Amino acid sequence: MITRIAHRQLNLATAHQLRRAGIPSATIAGRTRRASGPWQRLLPRVYLLQTGPPDPRQRALAAVLYAAQPGADPLSGGTAALTGGAALALLGVRDAPPAPHDVLIRAPRTLARTAGVRPLATRRWPATITVSGIPSARPLRAAADFAARAEDPDLVRSVLAGVVQSGWCHPADLHAELRTARLLNRPAARAAAAELLAGTRSLAEAQARETLAATDLPAPLWNARLYTPDGTFLASPDAYWPDQGVALEIDSAEYHYTRDSWHATLHRRLRLEAHGILVVSTTPSILRNTPQEVTQALHTLLTLASTRPTPPTATARGHQQLALPL
Repeated sequence: MITRIAHRQLNLATAHQLRRAGIPSATIAGRTRRASGPWQRLLPRVYLLQTGPPDPRQRALAAVLYAAQPGADPLSGGTAALTGGAALALLGVRDAPPAPHDVLIRAPRTLARTAGVRPLATRRWPATITVSGIPSARPLRAAADFAARAEDPDLVRSVLAGVVQSGWCHPADLHAELRTARLLNRPAARAAAAELLAGTRSLAEAQARETLAATDLPAPLWNARLYTPDGTFLASPDAYWPDQGVALEIDSAEYHYTRDSWHATLHRRLRLEAHGILVVSTTPSILRNTPQEVTQALHTLLTLASTRPTPPTATARGHQQLALPL
């Protein structure tokens, strides 16, 4: 029975499971007495049935086992589910912090916080999924739970953008979830929701949106999809002014400066320019440290483009600026 539990639970077991399998408390204490094993106590009432350190998945599942109702199947997602940044990190969402481990439990039950585990009592129990063997809230709920507790506004914006950019939810659904959770009164969450609905998909784009909003430049479309006259997809610049045919591209070194990615960036710019679109290229660091250089270049090109005789030959299909009800 212990072998079956260990196989099912990533070599983890609760004290309740061990005792139900016929292992006396004295035996459990003896096997965890030494740091070298053969077992380890990771959390109160949660044991790692192996020598060697736990991996991130085991730490995440240990948090769920600690929070699950004793006697219930801890893998069912019915009494405990990983949420917040830890759940998003399991899904590979960029910048999502893997710790602390926020775990939902059903209110009015309470449970003490311990060793990086934050039990969060809720009456609004979510639908759950299993990610890498760990019961977790769905990405939409995990994102809202993260936004409710994260203190760094830039991290909130980056992680929420990552959830949308990874395809885990639509910006409108995220806005609705934040509204249901009454989080739109938090400036970081509201700003992130506004940026995503407007079309921004990264922290760099969000910073660009703030920079441009403080100028007298016209509002662009964010992540508009551009098509040639015959309907062929052309590109999706970070910001685009359809009336003038001017695009802003924010090229991060991390994503664009490998040999292949750099060539792809150049080819995309050539395609845009071949269809009459003027491009301003920048990086997140330039935008952050010397934003006036970017805005001056945009102002110059927008002015020039408004008087040129030949308009661009691309059609834009962009995001609408949606109203944001509280």
